[in-house]
Amino acid sequence: MKVGVTLRNMGPESSRESLLECATMAEEAGLDHVWVVDHIAIPPDDAEGSEGRYLDPLAASMFLAATTSKIEFGISVLVLPYRPPLPTAKWVATIQELSEGRFHLGVGAGWMKEEFRALGVEREKRGEITNDTLEVMLKCFNAPDDCVEINGQKILFRPRPPRPPIYVGGMGLAAKRRAVRYGDGWMPIRLEPDELEKEIQSLVGLAEEANRPVPKIVFMGSLPSDKAESCERLQAFEELGVSHFIEVSRYTDRKSFEQRLVRVRP
Repeated sequence: MKVGVTLRNMGPESSRESLLECATMAEEAGLDHVWVVDHIAIPPDDAEGSEGRYLDPLAASMFLAATTSKIEFGISVLVLPYRPPLPTAKWVATIQELSEGRFHLGVGAGWMKEEFRALGVEREKRGEITNDTLEVMLKCFNAPDDCVEINGQKILFRPRPPRPPIYVGGMGLAAKRRAVRYGDGWMPIRLEPDELEKEIQSLVGLAEEANRPVPKIVFMGSLPSDKAESCERLQAFEELGVSHFIEVSRYTDRKSFEQRLVRVRP
């Protein structure tokens, strides 16, 4: 099981210096991956903890590609209805190309109604838009001879590096079906091992119904402060077949980030 942590690309901790320092510390500690999150338009009455400050996750991922050399990195999750499909596919291909294949793409349909309103996107159509965007992205990365037809127009999709793994976030049935249909993995969050086991059984059933491979389990959760308890918890998730564990607890400074590394480092 690969183990990593989220980085704070939001709030006061999202300065260039902090993002660079924490990514470097995670790489030097031997972690497998680091992750950033996605919000575009936070309303003032919902800004506690972030102060409404969010670095764009695609741009932040490009920063990580340029400032690290070994550690893998990803977005958990990129809200696909917020962005047009073809430019998003271009961003993803560019990050994957310049990072030499270290990028992981978590995707989701989104939930915050105020954010959809600010973007002028119909929230009720978010599932449909997400599926359509995934169709375009897969078409681009699978294009023979780099040539793909989008909206009736043939284009060359270049660069076209090997597609990064796609992990579908969301706890509902629709998200699991989407993971089976489009994804390499499913990204559940904040479940106890016994709860996750039931969800995995559901996912396996959906994959069997669709005659598709069972997606990997990329799990996001927090760990106890005690190292021994953290190890036990990580072992429990590994025994369930989790392929990637992402520790999601908050930190405020270098010291608290170091404490996270103690809990998760090999």
